Amino acid sequence: MPIVVQKYGGSSVADVEKIRKVALRVKQTRERGYQVVVVVSAMGDTTDELLALARQVSPDPPRRELDMLLTCGERISMALLSMALQEQGVPAISFTGSQSGIITNDAHSQARIVEVRPYRIQDELAQGKVVIVAGYQGVSYKREVTTLGRGGSDTTAVALAAALSAESCEIYSDVDGVFSADPRVVPDARKLETLSYDEMQELASAGAKVLNAQAVEFAKAKGIVILARTAHAAGTGTAVQELVAPSDTRVKGVTAEAEMAVLSAAVEAVKLPELLEFLDARGVRGRALAFDGLMGQGRTFIAVPLQDVHGLEALKRDVGARFGEAVALREEVGTVTAVGAGMNADWSYLRRALGVAEELGARVHAVHTSPLQLTLLVDKQHLKPLTARLHREFLGA
Repeated sequence: MPIVVQKYGGSSVADVEKIRKVALRVKQTRERGYQVVVVVSAMGDTTDELLALARQVSPDPPRRELDMLLTCGERISMALLSMALQEQGVPAISFTGSQSGIITNDAHSQARIVEVRPYRIQDELAQGKVVIVAGYQGVSYKREVTTLGRGGSDTTAVALAAALSAESCEIYSDVDGVFSADPRVVPDARKLETLSYDEMQELASAGAKVLNAQAVEFAKAKGIVILARTAHAAGTGTAVQELVAPSDTRVKGVTAEAEMAVLSAAVEAVKLPELLEFLDARGVRGRALAFDGLMGQGRTFIAVPLQDVHGLEALKRDVGARFGEAVALREEVGTVTAVGAGMNADWSYLRRALGVAEELGARVHAVHTSPLQLTLLVDKQHLKPLTARLHREFLGA
């Protein structure tokens, strides 16, 4: 029997009634002749609530203990879904990440999967059971509990789909696929039927919340087609896969990222390798937006997603103690990003984007371009209007 991997996000398992609906959907999939592996996130806002609890105890919680705490959320979801399935007459069993054979490196709070040994899952599938796996977590080669970073349940699902040679990997959320912009910000946003791995990864890394960037990277490496669908209704969703034919339009989507801080470093006072070493030592990921230091002057801007910073106040303190006024940590800025093929083939997209920003009175602090991405660093109050206006500029009404 073919295997299908389904992943359900926190909004899909937010309460008991929704868990029962997920169980029914899983039961129907099984009745269509599939062996089913289900990956679940923590219920609703459980992860945020656990993080808030940790910060009441410590402004900069130890990463190891944070992993021990946060993995509780997914374990609650997996056990409840297993109970709901068995209540509906479907044999089921729940596994943690370590029980599922998900082996990671030892980077607590943002580990990467290095190997999957799904032997227990395969044994239970052979006995006719649905296997529910706690997403977002694994076990390191040191036998430590680890987490995969925000959105890591997507990565769990893709990794299992690859290891099990699954027919498909279905990612369910509260929206029917991937849109050209956040529909709450841009009412004219359109659903994208297909996206390439590279386009989806760029959108995810720039702030789109539908899929996790590391999961897309894993899917590309393993050739796994991801189907992003809604858990609440029928819909065609979006297929993320390798696209052979060129897309009919260059710009596929526009997204914004507000949940970030930006490190602004004076090049003449701080050596970039020293600053990067400082961030690596604290497990702080960043994305360099601009580097103007060829003449020994200027500033370096490094965007730091707050989802990877579990002690922002402690980071501010450490930055000040190490670099003084040479490095500023700014929280009033964010990014707006357009994604599509050939973004820097010429300067037309950048010219148009800068023109739109000027029309809106949005100061552009820095610019980053690549073959697939054009990013503007602006003050946060301009993120939504600039996203909507760039969407209209590049994709029309």
